[in-house]
Amino acid sequence: MKLDLDDAALFLRVAELGSLSAAARERHAPVSQVSRALVRLEERCGARLMHRSTHGLSLTDEGDTFAAHARRLLDTRDELAAAFQHKRAGPSGWVRVSVSPVLAQTAIVPSLPSLYEAYPHLQVDVLADDRISDMARDGVDIAIRTGAITGDNLVARQIAEHGRRLCAAPAYLARFGTPQHPDELAAHRLIANSASPVLNRWPWSERAGQRKGEAYLVQGHTRSDNSVVLLELALRGVGIARVNDLLSQPHIARGDLVPVLDDWFDRSRIPIYAVMLQERHRLPKLRACIEHWARWLAGPAA
Repeated sequence: MKLDLDDAALFLRVAELGSLSAAARERHAPVSQVSRALVRLEERCGARLMHRSTHGLSLTDEGDTFAAHARRLLDTRDELAAAFQHKRAGPSGWVRVSVSPVLAQTAIVPSLPSLYEAYPHLQVDVLADDRISDMARDGVDIAIRTGAITGDNLVARQIAEHGRRLCAAPAYLARFGTPQHPDELAAHRLIANSASPVLNRWPWSERAGQRKGEAYLVQGHTRSDNSVVLLELALRGVGIARVNDLLSQPHIARGDLVPVLDDWFDRSRIPIYAVMLQERHRLPKLRACIEHWARWLAGPAA
């Protein structure tokens, strides 16, 4: 079978996106060009690979078989190209990263100048969104995620960890006092998260003497749906917030924020993973990015 790998790659993107027009837009090509590529593949395979209807596209049994083999062929091509490119000029090409806005601001974006200095032929596309992306559908090379990772087709490497702690600005504490016991929080202005109610359950530490899983429930004097805004509210002296360490630590080190009631609230660490599709995790450009971000997050600001 004489097979065009570019046509095979296009077929996989159509299958992942479920739409000829979506694949055409992604390639900045007319729909007719995408349609002709699929017809060529079906003629060379001697079988219909996709059902086309007004409800969308779906793979035939032959299409499922072709997709599985096409992925392996394309992965082998990419690995071969990357191996030779790596020997000539180091890791190169685009790396698409899905990451939360917090981690994008605190880790990925600040790390890019040194990443590009080390690997000048790399290019990074940052998708900063709190939603969990479908890596195959969205063309994501690396997803930076926290907590448990599930999926048989995924490979995860822990690159860091993070926790949360209560903190407030010195100006706020000078005006309202520094609480010495959680009972005093009722008289304070607390900052809550309006997008994620679970973050308004401030879990107790063992010292607090509460049953495991219990937490201090926060209604909030001020609320926001954005972690960066919550940090800014705390920095401006609006109240006490429970903030991600990655955001708060640099400000605590400078004295712009002061930890509050550290011994009373849980500060357990949660792992941060770089997640890749199993068939792509050996690509040198992905390994280079992940190793760089692991070193960056292990630095003084982590």
